Amino acid sequence: MSTSAASHLSPAFPARAPWGTAGKLRAWQQGALDTYLERQPRDFLAVATPGAGKTTFALRIASELLDRHIVQQLTIVAPTEHLKKQWAEAAARIGIRIDPNYSSGSGPANREYHGVAVTYAGVGVHPMLHRRRVENRKTLVILDEIHHAGDSKSWGDAVFEAFEPATRRLALTGTPFRSDTNPIPFVSYIEGSDGVRRSAADYTYGYGHALADHVVRPVIFMSYSGEMRWRTKSGDEVAASLGEPMTKDAINQAWRTALDPHGSWMPQVLRAADKRLTEVRKAVPDAGALVIATDHESARAYARMIREITGHGATVVLSDDTGASKKIEDFSADDSRWMVAVRMVSEGVDVPRLAVGVFATTISTPLFFAQAVGRFVRARRRGEVASVFLPSVPTLLQHANEMEVERDHVLDRQKKAEEGLYDTEDALLAEANQEKDTPGEQEQFSFEALESEARFDRVLFDGNEFGLQAHTGSEEEEEYLGIPGLLEPDQVQMLLQNRQARQLARSRKKPDVEADLSEKPAAQRPVVTHRQLSGLRKELNTLVAAWHHRSGQPHGVIHNELRRVCGGPPTAQASAGQLQDRISKIQQWATSSR
Repeated sequence: MSTSAASHLSPAFPARAPWGTAGKLRAWQQGALDTYLERQPRDFLAVATPGAGKTTFALRIASELLDRHIVQQLTIVAPTEHLKKQWAEAAARIGIRIDPNYSSGSGPANREYHGVAVTYAGVGVHPMLHRRRVENRKTLVILDEIHHAGDSKSWGDAVFEAFEPATRRLALTGTPFRSDTNPIPFVSYIEGSDGVRRSAADYTYGYGHALADHVVRPVIFMSYSGEMRWRTKSGDEVAASLGEPMTKDAINQAWRTALDPHGSWMPQVLRAADKRLTEVRKAVPDAGALVIATDHESARAYARMIREITGHGATVVLSDDTGASKKIEDFSADDSRWMVAVRMVSEGVDVPRLAVGVFATTISTPLFFAQAVGRFVRARRRGEVASVFLPSVPTLLQHANEMEVERDHVLDRQKKAEEGLYDTEDALLAEANQEKDTPGEQEQFSFEALESEARFDRVLFDGNEFGLQAHTGSEEEEEYLGIPGLLEPDQVQMLLQNRQARQLARSRKKPDVEADLSEKPAAQRPVVTHRQLSGLRKELNTLVAAWHHRSGQPHGVIHNELRRVCGGPPTAQASAGQLQDRISKIQQWATSSR
Protein backbone atom coordinates (compact mmCIF):
# COMPACT_ATOMS: atom_id res chain seq x y z
CA MET A 1 0.00 0.00 0.00
CA SER A 2 1.30 3.47 -0.84
CA THR A 3 0.13 6.97 -1.60
CA SER A 4 1.19 6.41 -5.18
CA ALA A 5 -1.29 3.55 -5.38
CA ALA A 6 -3.98 5.71 -3.85
CA SER A 7 -3.19 8.58 -6.21
CA HIS A 8 -4.20 6.40 -9.14
CA LEU A 9 -7.68 5.84 -7.77
CA SER A 10 -10.36 6.84 -10.24
CA PRO A 11 -12.20 9.97 -9.08
CA ALA A 12 -15.39 7.89 -9.06
CA PHE A 13 -13.66 4.86 -7.49
CA PRO A 14 -14.59 2.03 -7.73
CA ALA A 15 -16.39 3.11 -10.93
CA ARG A 16 -14.48 4.80 -13.73
CA ALA A 17 -14.30 8.57 -13.92
CA PRO A 18 -17.00 10.44 -15.83
CA TRP A 19 -16.27 13.02 -18.49
CA GLY A 20 -14.69 16.27 -17.37
CA THR A 21 -12.95 15.08 -14.19
CA ALA A 22 -9.28 15.30 -13.40
CA GLY A 23 -6.94 12.45 -14.26
CA LYS A 24 -6.35 11.54 -10.63
CA LEU A 25 -8.62 13.29 -8.14
CA ARG A 26 -11.69 15.37 -8.83
CA ALA A 27 -11.32 19.04 -8.10
CA TRP A 28 -13.33 18.83 -4.87
CA GLN A 29 -11.40 15.77 -3.68
CA GLN A 30 -8.08 17.50 -4.32
CA GLY A 31 -9.33 20.68 -2.66
CA ALA A 32 -10.51 18.79 0.41
CA LEU A 33 -7.26 16.82 0.54
CA ASP A 34 -5.18 20.01 0.31
CA THR A 35 -7.24 21.57 3.11
CA TYR A 36 -6.77 18.48 5.28
CA LEU A 37 -3.01 18.19 4.71
CA GLU A 38 -2.50 21.90 5.34
CA ARG A 39 -4.44 21.92 8.62
CA GLN A 40 -3.54 18.42 9.87
CA PRO A 41 -6.64 18.47 12.12
CA ARG A 42 -7.54 15.83 14.64
CA ASP A 43 -11.19 16.05 13.53
CA PHE A 44 -12.36 16.76 9.98
CA LEU A 45 -15.93 16.74 8.65
CA ALA A 46 -16.43 16.41 4.87
CA VAL A 47 -19.97 16.87 3.54
CA ALA A 48 -20.23 15.75 -0.09
CA THR A 49 -23.32 14.84 -2.09
CA PRO A 50 -23.99 11.13 -2.75
CA GLY A 51 -22.06 9.96 -5.78
CA ALA A 52 -19.33 12.59 -5.44
CA GLY A 53 -16.63 10.13 -4.36
CA LYS A 54 -16.26 10.33 -0.56
CA THR A 55 -14.70 6.85 -0.46
CA THR A 56 -11.88 7.92 -2.79
CA PHE A 57 -11.21 11.01 -0.68
CA ALA A 58 -11.18 9.10 2.62
CA LEU A 59 -8.93 6.30 1.36
CA ARG A 60 -6.47 8.82 -0.06
CA ILE A 61 -6.23 10.48 3.36
CA ALA A 62 -5.84 7.06 4.99
CA SER A 63 -2.95 6.14 2.69
CA GLU A 64 -1.25 9.50 3.32
CA LEU A 65 -1.48 9.13 7.11
CA LEU A 66 -0.32 5.51 7.07
CA ASP A 67 2.65 6.25 4.79
CA ARG A 68 3.71 9.18 6.95
CA HIS A 69 3.36 7.00 10.09
CA ILE A 70 1.00 9.55 11.60
CA VAL A 71 -1.31 6.60 12.26
CA GLN A 72 -0.63 2.88 12.48
CA GLN A 73 -4.10 1.44 11.86
CA LEU A 74 -7.63 2.24 10.69
CA THR A 75 -11.11 1.76 12.07
CA ILE A 76 -13.91 2.31 9.56
CA VAL A 77 -17.41 2.70 11.02
CA ALA A 78 -20.27 2.22 8.55
CA PRO A 79 -24.08 2.11 8.88
CA THR A 80 -24.62 -1.45 7.54
CA GLU A 81 -22.97 -4.84 7.14
CA HIS A 82 -22.99 -4.46 3.37
CA LEU A 83 -21.16 -1.14 3.52
CA LYS A 84 -18.46 -2.69 5.72
CA LYS A 85 -17.71 -5.13 2.91
CA GLN A 86 -17.91 -2.40 0.29
CA TRP A 87 -15.32 -0.36 2.17
CA ALA A 88 -13.03 -3.40 2.57
CA GLU A 89 -13.22 -4.18 -1.15
CA ALA A 90 -12.54 -0.56 -2.10
CA ALA A 91 -9.53 -0.34 0.23
CA ALA A 92 -8.12 -3.65 -1.02
CA ARG A 93 -7.81 -2.23 -4.54
CA ILE A 94 -5.08 0.13 -3.35
CA GLY A 95 -3.40 -2.29 -0.97
CA ILE A 96 -5.10 -1.30 2.29
CA ARG A 97 -6.27 -4.48 3.97
CA ILE A 98 -9.45 -4.07 6.04
CA ASP A 99 -11.14 -6.88 8.00
CA PRO A 100 -14.93 -6.48 7.55
CA ASN A 101 -15.72 -9.50 9.73
CA TYR A 102 -14.17 -8.22 12.94
CA SER A 103 -16.50 -8.33 15.95
CA SER A 104 -16.39 -8.10 19.73
CA GLY A 105 -16.11 -11.88 19.92
CA SER A 106 -13.17 -12.07 17.53
CA GLY A 107 -10.49 -11.24 20.07
CA PRO A 108 -7.57 -8.99 19.10
CA ALA A 109 -7.57 -7.75 15.51
CA ASN A 110 -5.34 -9.66 13.11
CA ARG A 111 -2.08 -7.72 12.59
CA GLU A 112 -2.09 -8.74 8.91
CA TYR A 113 -4.79 -6.13 8.38
CA HIS A 114 -4.31 -2.37 8.37
CA GLY A 115 -7.59 -2.05 10.18
CA VAL A 116 -11.16 -3.17 10.72
CA ALA A 117 -14.61 -2.18 9.48
CA VAL A 118 -17.46 -2.19 12.00
CA THR A 119 -21.02 -0.87 12.23
CA TYR A 120 -22.37 1.83 14.53
CA ALA A 121 -24.53 -0.83 16.13
CA GLY A 122 -21.43 -2.96 16.75
CA VAL A 123 -19.66 -0.07 18.43
CA GLY A 124 -22.75 0.46 20.58
CA VAL A 125 -22.56 -3.14 21.84
CA HIS A 126 -18.93 -2.99 23.03
CA PRO A 127 -17.44 0.54 22.98
CA MET A 128 -14.61 -0.30 25.40
CA LEU A 129 -13.23 -2.94 23.02
CA HIS A 130 -12.77 -0.28 20.35
CA ARG A 131 -11.43 2.23 22.87
CA ARG A 132 -8.65 -0.21 23.86
CA ARG A 133 -7.73 -0.63 20.18
CA VAL A 134 -7.32 3.11 19.60
CA GLU A 135 -5.48 3.55 22.90
CA ASN A 136 -2.96 0.82 22.07
CA ARG A 137 -2.06 2.05 18.55
CA LYS A 138 -2.30 5.38 16.75
CA THR A 139 -5.57 5.12 14.84
CA LEU A 140 -7.44 6.94 12.09
CA VAL A 141 -11.18 6.47 12.60
CA ILE A 142 -13.30 6.98 9.46
CA LEU A 143 -16.91 7.63 10.46
CA ASP A 144 -18.95 7.00 7.31
CA GLU A 145 -22.36 8.72 7.30
CA ILE A 146 -21.57 10.21 10.71
CA HIS A 147 -25.20 11.25 11.27
CA HIS A 148 -25.91 7.64 12.30
CA ALA A 149 -24.00 8.31 15.50
CA GLY A 150 -27.03 10.40 16.44
CA ASP A 151 -29.58 7.63 15.81
CA SER A 152 -29.90 7.32 19.58
CA LYS A 153 -28.22 8.87 22.58
CA SER A 154 -26.73 5.51 23.52
CA TRP A 155 -25.10 5.14 20.10
CA GLY A 156 -23.70 8.66 20.29
CA ASP A 157 -22.33 8.04 23.77
CA ALA A 158 -20.78 4.75 22.62
CA VAL A 159 -19.10 6.33 19.59
CA PHE A 160 -17.69 9.11 21.76
CA GLU A 161 -16.46 6.68 24.41
CA ALA A 162 -14.89 4.34 21.85
CA PHE A 163 -13.06 6.88 19.72
CA GLU A 164 -12.36 9.84 21.98
CA PRO A 165 -8.66 8.78 22.33
CA ALA A 166 -8.18 8.32 18.54
CA THR A 167 -5.25 10.08 16.91
CA ARG A 168 -7.33 11.26 13.93
CA ARG A 169 -11.06 11.18 13.12
CA LEU A 170 -12.44 11.71 9.61
CA ALA A 171 -16.23 12.14 9.50
CA LEU A 172 -18.14 11.80 6.22
CA THR A 173 -21.74 12.44 5.24
CA GLY A 174 -23.52 12.87 1.95
CA THR A 175 -26.89 14.22 3.00
CA PRO A 176 -28.66 16.92 4.99
CA PHE A 177 -28.11 16.30 8.67
CA ARG A 178 -30.69 14.94 11.03
CA SER A 179 -33.92 16.75 11.90
CA ASP A 180 -33.64 15.85 15.60
CA THR A 181 -31.52 17.58 18.23
CA ASN A 182 -29.26 14.70 19.27
CA PRO A 183 -25.69 16.05 19.18
CA ILE A 184 -23.38 14.09 16.87
CA PRO A 185 -20.00 13.12 18.38
CA PHE A 186 -16.90 14.87 17.02
CA VAL A 187 -18.96 17.37 15.01
CA SER A 188 -18.39 21.06 15.75
CA TYR A 189 -21.41 23.30 16.32
CA ILE A 190 -21.27 27.08 15.90
CA GLU A 191 -23.84 29.42 17.39
CA GLY A 192 -25.30 31.86 14.89
CA SER A 193 -26.59 35.37 15.43
CA ASP A 194 -30.05 33.87 16.07
CA GLY A 195 -28.72 31.88 19.03
CA VAL A 196 -29.07 28.55 17.24
CA ARG A 197 -26.13 26.14 17.06
CA ARG A 198 -25.51 24.53 13.66
CA SER A 199 -23.01 21.95 12.51
CA ALA A 200 -19.88 23.30 10.83
CA ALA A 201 -18.28 21.26 8.03
CA ASP A 202 -14.60 21.61 7.19
CA TYR A 203 -15.33 21.01 3.51
CA THR A 204 -18.67 20.99 1.67
CA TYR A 205 -19.42 19.83 -1.87
CA GLY A 206 -23.14 20.01 -2.61
CA TYR A 207 -25.31 18.51 -5.32
CA GLY A 208 -25.50 21.81 -7.20
CA HIS A 209 -21.72 22.03 -7.49
CA ALA A 210 -21.43 18.36 -8.43
CA LEU A 211 -24.08 18.77 -11.12
CA ALA A 212 -22.27 21.77 -12.61
CA ASP A 213 -19.03 19.74 -12.63
CA HIS A 214 -20.75 16.78 -14.39
CA VAL A 215 -19.85 14.64 -11.37
CA VAL A 216 -23.46 13.54 -10.79
CA ARG A 217 -26.48 13.01 -13.03
CA PRO A 218 -29.34 15.49 -13.23
CA VAL A 219 -32.57 14.03 -11.81
CA ILE A 220 -35.99 14.18 -13.44
CA PHE A 221 -38.74 13.61 -10.85
CA MET A 222 -41.91 12.04 -12.27
CA SER A 223 -44.75 12.85 -9.84
CA TYR A 224 -47.97 10.81 -9.78
CA SER A 225 -51.22 11.72 -8.02
CA GLY A 226 -54.55 9.87 -8.30
CA GLU A 227 -57.77 8.96 -6.60
CA MET A 228 -57.61 7.11 -3.27
CA ARG A 229 -60.32 5.48 -1.17
CA TRP A 230 -59.87 4.02 2.31
CA ARG A 231 -61.85 3.09 5.42
CA THR A 232 -61.01 4.76 8.71
CA LYS A 233 -60.80 3.12 12.11
CA SER A 234 -64.34 4.29 12.86
CA GLY A 235 -65.62 2.56 9.72
CA ASP A 236 -66.18 5.64 7.57
CA GLU A 237 -65.08 5.54 3.94
CA VAL A 238 -62.99 8.47 2.71
CA ALA A 239 -62.21 9.34 -0.91
CA ALA A 240 -59.54 11.90 -1.75
CA SER A 241 -57.04 12.83 -4.40
CA LEU A 242 -53.39 12.32 -3.54
CA GLY A 243 -51.74 15.72 -3.32
CA GLU A 244 -54.83 17.76 -2.42
CA PRO A 245 -54.77 19.94 0.73
CA MET A 246 -55.60 17.65 3.65
CA THR A 247 -54.80 17.12 7.30
CA LYS A 248 -51.53 15.40 8.09
CA ASP A 249 -53.27 12.13 8.98
CA ALA A 250 -55.34 12.19 5.80
CA ILE A 251 -52.22 12.78 3.68
CA ASN A 252 -50.55 9.80 5.33
CA GLN A 253 -53.61 7.63 4.76
CA ALA A 254 -53.87 8.62 1.09
CA TRP A 255 -50.13 8.03 0.69
CA ARG A 256 -50.30 4.57 2.25
CA THR A 257 -53.35 3.76 0.13
CA ALA A 258 -51.36 4.61 -3.01
CA LEU A 259 -48.51 2.28 -1.96
CA ASP A 260 -50.84 -0.55 -0.96
CA PRO A 261 -49.97 -3.60 -3.14
CA HIS A 262 -53.67 -4.48 -3.60
CA GLY A 263 -54.56 -1.21 -5.34
CA SER A 264 -53.96 -0.07 -8.91
CA TRP A 265 -51.65 2.89 -8.18
CA MET A 266 -48.42 0.91 -7.78
CA PRO A 267 -48.90 -1.33 -10.86
CA GLN A 268 -49.67 1.73 -12.98
CA VAL A 269 -46.62 3.64 -11.72
CA LEU A 270 -44.35 0.58 -12.09
CA ARG A 271 -45.58 0.15 -15.66
CA ALA A 272 -44.74 3.80 -16.38
CA ALA A 273 -41.32 3.44 -14.72
CA ASP A 274 -40.58 0.35 -16.80
CA LYS A 275 -41.44 2.28 -19.98
CA ARG A 276 -39.05 4.98 -18.84
CA LEU A 277 -36.36 2.36 -18.21
CA THR A 278 -36.83 0.99 -21.73
CA GLU A 279 -36.27 4.49 -23.14
CA VAL A 280 -33.17 5.05 -21.00
CA ARG A 281 -31.68 1.69 -22.04
CA LYS A 282 -31.72 2.79 -25.69
CA ALA A 283 -28.76 5.04 -24.80
CA VAL A 284 -27.54 3.28 -21.63
CA PRO A 285 -27.94 -0.47 -22.36
CA ASP A 286 -27.18 -1.70 -18.84
CA ALA A 287 -29.35 0.87 -17.01
CA GLY A 288 -31.15 -0.60 -14.02
CA ALA A 289 -34.13 0.38 -11.89
CA LEU A 290 -34.77 0.20 -8.14
CA VAL A 291 -37.96 0.24 -6.08
CA ILE A 292 -37.41 1.40 -2.49
CA ALA A 293 -40.17 -0.27 -0.48
CA THR A 294 -41.45 0.31 3.06
CA ASP A 295 -41.46 -3.31 4.29
CA HIS A 296 -40.72 -6.90 3.27
CA GLU A 297 -44.29 -7.81 2.39
CA SER A 298 -44.66 -4.83 0.06
CA ALA A 299 -41.25 -5.50 -1.52
CA ARG A 300 -42.22 -9.06 -2.44
CA ALA A 301 -45.59 -7.87 -3.80
CA TYR A 302 -43.90 -5.21 -5.95
CA ALA A 303 -41.54 -7.84 -7.31
CA ARG A 304 -44.52 -9.95 -8.37
CA MET A 305 -46.01 -6.91 -10.12
CA ILE A 306 -42.76 -6.36 -12.02
CA ARG A 307 -42.77 -9.96 -13.22
CA GLU A 308 -46.35 -9.57 -14.44
CA ILE A 309 -45.51 -6.28 -16.20
CA THR A 310 -42.17 -7.24 -17.75
CA GLY A 311 -42.22 -11.03 -17.90
CA HIS A 312 -38.95 -11.09 -15.97
CA GLY A 313 -38.21 -11.39 -12.27
CA ALA A 314 -36.70 -8.69 -10.08
CA THR A 315 -33.84 -9.02 -7.59
CA VAL A 316 -35.37 -8.71 -4.11
CA VAL A 317 -33.06 -7.48 -1.34
CA LEU A 318 -34.34 -7.69 2.24
CA SER A 319 -32.49 -6.43 5.29
CA ASP A 320 -32.68 -9.76 7.13
CA ASP A 321 -31.52 -11.75 4.09
CA THR A 322 -28.08 -13.29 4.75
CA GLY A 323 -27.34 -13.18 1.04
CA ALA A 324 -28.31 -9.51 0.58
CA SER A 325 -24.78 -8.29 -0.13
CA LYS A 326 -24.21 -10.97 -2.76
CA LYS A 327 -27.51 -10.07 -4.45
CA ILE A 328 -26.54 -6.41 -4.63
CA GLU A 329 -23.11 -7.28 -6.03
CA ASP A 330 -24.61 -9.59 -8.66
CA PHE A 331 -27.18 -6.98 -9.70
CA SER A 332 -24.48 -4.32 -9.93
CA ALA A 333 -22.41 -6.53 -12.22
CA ASP A 334 -25.13 -7.86 -14.55
CA ASP A 335 -27.55 -6.08 -16.91
CA SER A 336 -30.92 -7.16 -15.46
CA ARG A 337 -33.64 -4.53 -15.26
CA TRP A 338 -35.17 -4.37 -11.78
CA MET A 339 -34.24 -4.58 -8.11
CA VAL A 340 -36.65 -4.16 -5.19
CA ALA A 341 -35.25 -3.40 -1.76
CA VAL A 342 -36.19 -2.31 1.74
CA ARG A 343 -34.19 0.58 3.13
CA MET A 344 -30.73 -1.05 3.09
CA VAL A 345 -30.08 0.01 -0.51
CA SER A 346 -31.08 3.59 0.24
CA GLU A 347 -27.76 4.64 1.71
CA GLY A 348 -24.16 4.32 0.56
CA VAL A 349 -24.65 1.24 -1.60
CA ASP A 350 -22.81 1.67 -4.88
CA VAL A 351 -24.70 0.44 -7.96
CA PRO A 352 -23.66 3.02 -10.59
CA ARG A 353 -25.92 1.61 -13.32
CA LEU A 354 -29.12 2.49 -11.40
CA ALA A 355 -30.84 5.17 -13.50
CA VAL A 356 -34.57 4.80 -12.70
CA GLY A 357 -36.10 4.75 -9.24
CA VAL A 358 -39.53 4.36 -7.64
CA PHE A 359 -39.87 5.95 -4.20
CA ALA A 360 -42.44 3.57 -2.70
CA THR A 361 -41.95 4.20 1.00
CA THR A 362 -43.60 6.51 3.54
CA ILE A 363 -40.27 7.55 5.08
CA SER A 364 -40.05 11.23 4.23
CA THR A 365 -37.23 12.92 6.14
CA PRO A 366 -34.85 15.11 4.09
CA LEU A 367 -32.02 12.81 5.18
CA PHE A 368 -33.65 9.63 3.88
CA PHE A 369 -34.94 11.25 0.70
CA ALA A 370 -31.52 12.60 -0.25
CA GLN A 371 -29.86 9.25 0.49
CA ALA A 372 -32.46 7.41 -1.58
CA VAL A 373 -32.12 9.75 -4.55
CA GLY A 374 -28.37 9.47 -4.16
CA ARG A 375 -28.58 5.87 -5.40
CA PHE A 376 -29.41 7.16 -8.89
CA VAL A 377 -27.10 10.13 -9.40
CA ARG A 378 -23.71 8.42 -9.78
CA ALA A 379 -22.46 9.53 -13.18
CA ARG A 380 -20.39 7.22 -15.37
CA ARG A 381 -20.30 9.32 -18.51
CA ARG A 382 -21.48 12.72 -19.57
CA GLY A 383 -25.15 13.10 -20.40
CA GLU A 384 -26.69 10.32 -18.29
CA VAL A 385 -30.02 11.37 -16.75
CA ALA A 386 -31.65 9.84 -13.67
CA SER A 387 -35.44 9.48 -13.32
CA VAL A 388 -37.22 9.05 -9.97
CA PHE A 389 -40.97 8.31 -9.71
CA LEU A 390 -42.69 9.47 -6.55
CA PRO A 391 -46.16 10.09 -5.10
CA SER A 392 -47.53 13.66 -5.24
CA VAL A 393 -47.05 14.20 -1.53
CA PRO A 394 -46.20 17.80 -0.52
CA THR A 395 -43.23 16.79 1.62
CA LEU A 396 -41.62 14.75 -1.17
CA LEU A 397 -42.26 17.42 -3.79
CA GLN A 398 -40.61 19.98 -1.54
CA HIS A 399 -37.56 17.72 -1.10
CA ALA A 400 -37.38 17.21 -4.87
CA ASN A 401 -37.48 20.95 -5.50
CA GLU A 402 -34.74 21.55 -2.91
CA MET A 403 -32.19 19.00 -4.09
CA GLU A 404 -29.50 21.66 -4.31
CA VAL A 405 -30.15 23.18 -0.88
CA GLU A 406 -27.29 22.61 1.56
CA ARG A 407 -28.36 21.97 5.14
CA ASP A 408 -26.55 21.78 8.45
CA HIS A 409 -27.52 19.89 11.58
CA VAL A 410 -29.51 22.30 13.78
CA LEU A 411 -28.88 21.46 17.41
CA ASP A 412 -31.35 23.94 18.90
CA ARG A 413 -34.88 25.04 18.15
CA GLN A 414 -35.76 28.72 17.94
CA LYS A 415 -38.22 29.97 20.52
CA LYS A 416 -41.37 31.74 19.37
CA ALA A 417 -40.14 35.02 20.76
CA GLU A 418 -37.03 34.86 18.60
CA GLU A 419 -38.87 34.42 15.32
CA GLY A 420 -39.37 38.13 14.63
CA LEU A 421 -42.56 39.86 13.59
CA TYR A 422 -45.70 37.77 13.32
CA ASP A 423 -46.59 37.21 9.66
CA THR A 424 -50.39 37.02 9.59
CA GLU A 425 -50.68 35.86 5.98
CA ASP A 426 -48.13 33.05 6.37
CA ALA A 427 -49.74 31.94 9.61
CA LEU A 428 -53.21 31.84 8.05
CA LEU A 429 -51.90 29.88 5.08
CA ALA A 430 -50.16 27.38 7.35
CA GLU A 431 -53.33 26.96 9.38
CA ALA A 432 -55.43 26.55 6.25
CA ASN A 433 -53.13 23.85 4.93
CA GLN A 434 -53.41 21.98 8.22
CA GLU A 435 -57.20 22.18 8.51
CA LYS A 436 -59.86 19.93 7.05
CA ASP A 437 -61.19 20.63 3.56
CA THR A 438 -64.54 19.01 4.41
CA PRO A 439 -66.11 18.08 7.75
CA GLY A 440 -65.47 14.77 9.45
CA GLU A 441 -61.99 14.03 8.14
CA GLN A 442 -60.12 14.19 11.44
CA GLU A 443 -59.54 10.46 11.76
CA GLN A 444 -56.98 8.28 13.44
CA PHE A 445 -54.04 6.95 11.43
CA SER A 446 -55.37 3.38 11.52
CA PHE A 447 -57.19 2.64 8.30
CA GLU A 448 -57.88 0.06 5.60
CA ALA A 449 -56.87 0.79 2.01
CA LEU A 450 -59.74 0.07 -0.38
CA GLU A 451 -58.71 1.17 -3.88
CA SER A 452 -56.40 3.49 -5.76
CA GLU A 453 -55.86 4.83 -9.28
CA ALA A 454 -52.71 6.59 -10.50
CA ARG A 455 -52.64 9.76 -12.55
CA PHE A 456 -49.63 11.46 -14.11
CA ASP A 457 -49.26 14.74 -12.25
CA ARG A 458 -46.16 16.69 -13.25
CA VAL A 459 -42.41 16.59 -13.86
CA LEU A 460 -39.98 18.37 -11.54
CA PHE A 461 -36.54 19.30 -12.82
CA ASP A 462 -33.96 21.81 -11.62
CA GLY A 463 -36.45 23.44 -9.24
CA ASN A 464 -39.07 23.93 -11.97
CA GLU A 465 -42.34 22.10 -12.70
CA PHE A 466 -43.58 20.97 -16.09
CA GLY A 467 -46.73 19.34 -17.43
CA LEU A 468 -50.42 19.12 -16.67
CA GLN A 469 -52.28 16.19 -15.18
CA ALA A 470 -53.00 13.31 -17.57
CA HIS A 471 -54.30 9.75 -17.41
CA THR A 472 -51.74 6.95 -17.21
CA GLY A 473 -51.15 5.47 -20.64
CA SER A 474 -52.17 8.69 -22.37
CA GLU A 475 -50.21 10.32 -25.17
CA GLU A 476 -49.34 13.19 -22.83
CA GLU A 477 -47.76 10.86 -20.26
CA GLU A 478 -45.93 8.89 -22.96
CA GLU A 479 -44.22 12.05 -24.20
CA TYR A 480 -42.67 12.73 -20.80
CA LEU A 481 -41.68 9.08 -20.31
CA GLY A 482 -40.02 9.12 -23.73
CA ILE A 483 -37.44 11.82 -22.97
CA PRO A 484 -34.02 10.39 -24.01
CA GLY A 485 -31.81 9.05 -21.24
CA LEU A 486 -28.63 10.72 -22.53
CA LEU A 487 -28.97 14.52 -22.47
CA GLU A 488 -27.28 17.63 -21.12
CA PRO A 489 -29.26 19.46 -18.39
CA ASP A 490 -30.10 22.36 -20.70
CA GLN A 491 -31.40 19.89 -23.28
CA VAL A 492 -33.62 18.28 -20.62
CA GLN A 493 -34.99 21.70 -19.73
CA MET A 494 -35.69 22.53 -23.38
CA LEU A 495 -37.42 19.20 -24.06
CA LEU A 496 -39.62 19.54 -20.98
CA GLN A 497 -40.66 23.02 -22.06
CA ASN A 498 -41.49 21.71 -25.54
CA ARG A 499 -43.50 18.80 -24.14
CA GLN A 500 -45.48 21.15 -21.90
CA ALA A 501 -46.18 23.55 -24.77
CA ARG A 502 -47.51 20.68 -26.90
CA GLN A 503 -49.68 19.42 -24.05
CA LEU A 504 -51.13 22.89 -23.52
CA ALA A 505 -51.89 23.25 -27.23
CA ARG A 506 -53.57 19.82 -27.39
CA SER A 507 -55.65 20.57 -24.30
CA ARG A 508 -57.05 23.73 -25.90
CA LYS A 509 -57.97 21.85 -29.09
CA LYS A 510 -59.70 18.86 -27.47
CA PRO A 511 -63.44 18.52 -28.13
CA ASP A 512 -65.72 18.76 -25.12
CA VAL A 513 -66.24 14.99 -24.88
CA GLU A 514 -62.49 14.42 -24.58
CA ALA A 515 -61.82 17.12 -22.00
CA ASP A 516 -59.30 15.43 -19.73
CA LEU A 517 -59.50 15.51 -15.93
CA SER A 518 -61.88 18.44 -15.67
CA GLU A 519 -65.61 18.95 -15.41
CA LYS A 520 -65.62 21.94 -17.77
CA PRO A 521 -65.29 21.63 -21.56
CA ALA A 522 -61.73 22.05 -22.83
CA ALA A 523 -62.63 25.25 -24.67
CA GLN A 524 -63.84 26.85 -21.43
CA ARG A 525 -60.98 25.73 -19.23
CA PRO A 526 -58.24 28.20 -18.39
CA VAL A 527 -55.11 26.14 -19.17
CA VAL A 528 -52.41 26.90 -16.63
CA THR A 529 -49.26 25.28 -15.34
CA HIS A 530 -49.34 23.18 -12.21
CA ARG A 531 -47.48 25.88 -10.33
CA GLN A 532 -50.14 28.44 -11.22
CA LEU A 533 -52.86 26.00 -10.16
CA SER A 534 -51.08 25.44 -6.85
CA GLY A 535 -50.94 29.20 -6.35
CA LEU A 536 -54.70 29.49 -6.82
CA ARG A 537 -55.30 26.72 -4.25
CA LYS A 538 -53.04 28.50 -1.75
CA GLU A 539 -54.82 31.81 -2.36
CA LEU A 540 -58.19 30.15 -1.79
CA ASN A 541 -57.00 28.43 1.42
CA THR A 542 -55.63 31.72 2.72
CA LEU A 543 -58.96 33.47 2.13
CA VAL A 544 -60.88 30.59 3.71
CA ALA A 545 -58.66 30.81 6.79
CA ALA A 546 -59.19 34.58 7.00
CA TRP A 547 -62.99 34.11 6.66
CA HIS A 548 -62.86 31.46 9.38
CA HIS A 549 -61.28 34.01 11.75
CA ARG A 550 -63.88 36.62 10.85
CA SER A 551 -67.00 34.40 10.88
CA GLY A 552 -66.04 31.63 13.27
CA GLN A 553 -67.21 29.01 10.76
CA PRO A 554 -65.09 25.83 10.45
CA HIS A 555 -62.87 25.60 7.37
CA GLY A 556 -64.75 22.59 6.05
CA VAL A 557 -68.09 24.36 6.28
CA ILE A 558 -66.72 27.33 4.32
CA HIS A 559 -65.30 25.06 1.60
CA ASN A 560 -68.60 23.19 1.34
CA GLU A 561 -70.58 26.41 1.03
CA LEU A 562 -68.27 27.66 -1.73
CA ARG A 563 -68.76 24.37 -3.59
CA ARG A 564 -72.54 24.62 -3.14
CA VAL A 565 -72.68 28.17 -4.46
CA CYS A 566 -70.06 27.91 -7.23
CA GLY A 567 -70.34 24.23 -8.12
CA GLY A 568 -67.50 21.86 -8.92
CA PRO A 569 -65.46 19.18 -7.13
CA PRO A 570 -63.28 19.47 -3.99
CA THR A 571 -60.40 21.94 -4.09
CA ALA A 572 -57.78 19.44 -5.26
CA GLN A 573 -59.78 18.43 -8.35
CA ALA A 574 -61.09 21.90 -9.18
CA SER A 575 -59.99 23.60 -12.40
CA ALA A 576 -58.34 27.01 -12.45
CA GLY A 577 -61.64 28.61 -13.44
CA GLN A 578 -63.52 26.92 -10.61
CA LEU A 579 -60.87 28.01 -8.10
CA GLN A 580 -61.03 31.56 -9.40
CA ASP A 581 -64.83 31.56 -9.07
CA ARG A 582 -64.54 30.54 -5.39
CA ILE A 583 -61.86 33.17 -4.76
CA SER A 584 -64.10 35.84 -6.26
CA LYS A 585 -67.07 34.62 -4.24
CA ILE A 586 -65.28 34.71 -0.87
CA GLN A 587 -63.86 38.15 -1.73
CA GLN A 588 -67.43 39.22 -2.46
CA TRP A 589 -68.50 37.92 0.97
CA ALA A 590 -65.75 39.92 2.63
CA THR A 591 -66.69 43.13 0.78
CA SER A 592 -70.43 42.86 1.44
CA SER A 593 -69.98 42.15 5.15
CA ARG A 594 -68.12 45.38 5.87
